[in-house]
Parts: sequence; structure tokens; C-alpha cells
Amino acid sequence: MVTPAPRLVVAAPGSGHGKTTVATGLLAALRRRSARVAPFKVGPDYIDPGYHRVAAGRPARNLDPVLVGEQRILPLFHHGSADADLSVVEGVMGLFDGRIGTGADGPAFGSTAHVAGLLDAPVVLVVDARGQSQSLAALLHGFRSFQPGVRIGGVILNRVGSARHEEVLREAADAAGLAVLGALPRTDGLEVPSRHLGLVTAAEHGPQASRAVSAMAEAVERSVDLDSVVALAKSAPPLDGDRWDPGAEVERGPGRPVVAVAGGAAFTFGYAEHVELLEAAGAEVAVLDPLRDELLPERTAGLVLPGGFPEQHAAELSANSLLRKEIAAFAESGAPVHAECGGLLYLAESLDEHPMCGVLGARAEMSPRLTLGYRDAVAAADSPSFAEGNRVSGHEFHRTVLDPGSGARPAWRWRAGGVVAEGFVQGGVHASYLHTHPAGQPEAISRFVEALRHRNGAAGHGT
Repeated sequence: MVTPAPRLVVAAPGSGHGKTTVATGLLAALRRRSARVAPFKVGPDYIDPGYHRVAAGRPARNLDPVLVGEQRILPLFHHGSADADLSVVEGVMGLFDGRIGTGADGPAFGSTAHVAGLLDAPVVLVVDARGQSQSLAALLHGFRSFQPGVRIGGVILNRVGSARHEEVLREAADAAGLAVLGALPRTDGLEVPSRHLGLVTAAEHGPQASRAVSAMAEAVERSVDLDSVVALAKSAPPLDGDRWDPGAEVERGPGRPVVAVAGGAAFTFGYAEHVELLEAAGAEVAVLDPLRDELLPERTAGLVLPGGFPEQHAAELSANSLLRKEIAAFAESGAPVHAECGGLLYLAESLDEHPMCGVLGARAEMSPRLTLGYRDAVAAADSPSFAEGNRVSGHEFHRTVLDPGSGARPAWRWRAGGVVAEGFVQGGVHASYLHTHPAGQPEAISRFVEALRHRNGAAGHGT
């Protein structure tokens, strides 16, 4: 299949230059023009896509070659951009930043440049212009020439101090041979609250998230040449390839076992493909908000507890003792439970001294140290999610610590200056700090849903 697929990648020299502001503002501004826009994010980040979703009015998709394999990037892009007029892909870190030790002969694996190449997409470079003028020419020249296969189609200047400052910066960009597509003035009005792992999620920010997105859209409408941005996106060549199909990735069995998937403000770290794969495998997905709901959904056969910020809602989660007790009994019965990061904390005995579900014999608390990075892990025990010996690429991203960090049957082992044992496999529970992308391990979804059917069959239920 050949698709026109107008698209562009929003990148930067490094973190903090304003990629999220520009990408989100572009999505919202183009949507205001009645364009159907599709949002994407390079890498494993869960927070930026929440704002993209508010701006675009459709799910934001992550494109992470490390977690899903580079062969799935184009199919996932086609899936997420179906029926869209234009796609905006926000990069991660600096344009050329990826897995350490890769990129000797081309873009570092998993970098924004790598994904831009896989998508054959032009790049818009967002540059924080504070503290520089003519030196911008050298920076842009370096980025243009560093890897010629990466096509930088223009620059958007951010945090410009004055009209004179903008004039000098435009002259510098012209000297480097790059068109300036926009110049956003220096202002505090576009900032959204941040915390230890980045921005406050859009789900938690509530109505303020919509106001923040509107402010970004208005700034982009005032200061960016949207017609030139659209023209650049349309300059991307047509893309070959088939669309990712969740139904082709998993085995569908009989019945409709119910799986409760935690959501709400405390559990926002999930990928849209997870629910799509669960449903394709035959499960009925019911959303559970542990901050509000006191009971599991009716006929729940399995439970998914994704990541998020339970540490910000520990008192409220603890106060919902009815649900905590029901989840503890549910896990004790041997039911399939898959918990990642924030979900792991919720299953612990306590979180910052607030009682949690008490499924795992471990206590969690905040730490001054950020744990961050990809892990090449091996499943250390059989569970409803993974067979012992399964190999996955996952990602850690947390500022909490758990004592102990693993149980008698760890969930994973990996090498990091020695062999690390992490997480818990206990009855039907698989709980770990490690985030995985279900599109990268669709067989794990088939296995989990089959475990739900087995539980329903053992309990005498046919649906």
C-alpha cells in the first residue's frame, strides 16, 4: 500500500528547548483549521502524548524502535495516522540522542533522527534562542551537516526576546541555509506544571490542560507560518507498507472475559495499543479508577495496573480501603494481575507509609534518585503474562524505591554491572517496575487473555 501521509518531525538540539509546546501547539492550531491531525511521540514517554491527545482529539501513539522493533514503526505509524490529513511526531531529547553505543554509522538507535529516517519525514528543529544570536548559525550548520540523511526542513525559534533579537536570529538561520518557520516570544504563559518525572499529566491537570493547550495553539497561530509548515509536511514522499492490525498480532479465543484496566488520574501511563490488543484477543475491557471506584467491575477475570503517579495520590488511594481489600482478595485467589511501575507500588504493603493493597511483601517510598533507562530483560519465572525465558526490551522511569526490590520469584533478570533480579511473580501476579510496550510483545497479550479464559472456565463462567 502506498500512502501520501503528510508528516513532519518536531525535534530540538536537546531537552528543554520547547518541543512539546511547539508540537502540541501545531496539533491544536491545525485542528482549529479543521485538519485531522495525528499525534505521535518518539520514545517511551507517557506524559507528552496526554497533551497531544487533548490537542488532536485522538489517541497519541509512541514510536519507539527499542521497545517495539524498528520493523513495527511504519505499520504503527500507518495505524495511528489512518484518515489523518497530517501527522506531527514529537521527538525525544536531542535530535541525535539514542541508545548509548549505537549510531557510529548513522543515527543512534531509538533517536529522533532514527525514527525520522524510518518515516522518511522532514524535521522541524525547535531552538531555545535565549542567550544567543549569530551563534545560531553555527548550531544550525552543525545539525544540518552532522548526518546528511536527516532532512532538516526549517527551524522554529523559541523564547525570542525582542523584535531585534528575532531579526538577528533570522539572519543567522539564513546564513546556515535554513528557513525560519516561526518565532515564539519569551513568555511564561505556555508553561504547564512539572514534577519529579516531568510535566504533570494532562489527566491530572484537568481543565487547566485544555487551557494550556489553547494557549499553545494561540501562540503558534500568532508566531508560526502554518502554511509553510503544512507545505513542508506535504513534501514528505509517499510511504509504502501495511497498517498495523491488532487482530493479526494476537490469537482470539472464545468468550469475552472481562479485564479491568486501571485508569484515572493515578494510573495514566498506558499505550493505546494495549487496550486494542486485549480487545482483539477477545477480552472485554472495563476501565477502573482506583481513586473513585470501590469495587472491581462485574465479572472481572483479570486486572491490569499500569504506571502513573500513585505517589501523588497515595492518601486518596489508601483511603479507598474497600477496593484495596477487594484487589488483595482477588490477587490471593490466583487471578491474573499484571502491574507495571505505579501498579507495582499500588500492590505493595505501603507507599510513603500509606497502606496500599498489601499483595506484595514490600514497602515503597520516594527517593532522591531517578532510575531511568532501557533494560534488556529475561522473564525469570512463568506468569500469566510471560513464560520463563521470554526476552523483552523494557524501560524504567521512577523516583521510588521498593524494599525488597524483588520476591522469592522475581519477574525479571537483566545485566547492569552484574545480574539484577527485579519484581515479583506471586500466584497469578506479575508486578515490576519495568514498562513494556504490548505491540512489541503481542504474544504476552494472547497469553494473558488465555489465562483469563482459563480462570473463567475454572470458575464455571462462559463469558
